[in-house]
Amino acid sequence: MDRETHESRHVRRFVTGSRADGSSYVADNTDTPAKPVKGLPGLVFHEVWRTSCAPSPLGATVDAAAPLRLSPETGGTVIRICDIPPDAAHDGPDVDIEAHFAEIGMIRPEGNSAAEPHALMHQTDTIDYGILLEGELWLVLDESETRLSPGDVVVQRGTRHAWSNRTDRPARIAFILVDAKTGE
Repeated sequence: MDRETHESRHVRRFVTGSRADGSSYVADNTDTPAKPVKGLPGLVFHEVWRTSCAPSPLGATVDAAAPLRLSPETGGTVIRICDIPPDAAHDGPDVDIEAHFAEIGMIRPEGNSAAEPHALMHQTDTIDYGILLEGELWLVLDESETRLSPGDVVVQRGTRHAWSNRTDRPARIAFILVDAKTGE
């Protein structure tokens, strides 16, 4: 798939609902809000759904205009599709790593420097299920790197990590983030 085709593709969501008589129907059939991250050209978050607590009310809705935030609220969840550009996109003059982290509601973790395994190393108090849909990514950890192919699933449990795209084409990955806490 060429770059123009990939960037122009939308992520469609179908949200079900129940009528007063109990019958089910498609309550929402729209493109998800695509939120390009200005601090990192080519990175696009397609925000599918977000909950603010568990258990979540079945009739809850999502505010499409809400600001982009990487992690879910305390007790909540997020599902999103991310289009991750090639690492070469990080080398451009319009890349601002600090702005990237600020834009997604994160403070860049202390200790990040040129000596880090990857410029986008970060850590959240979440359990993340990452399912690679298209392309190739590398899961970068402090002590290892693992190549991922479409269909591979990562269970990321609050560790320091980054996603590295070492190809010349964007990759697409689905993430489900669940609020978590440190400790046993």
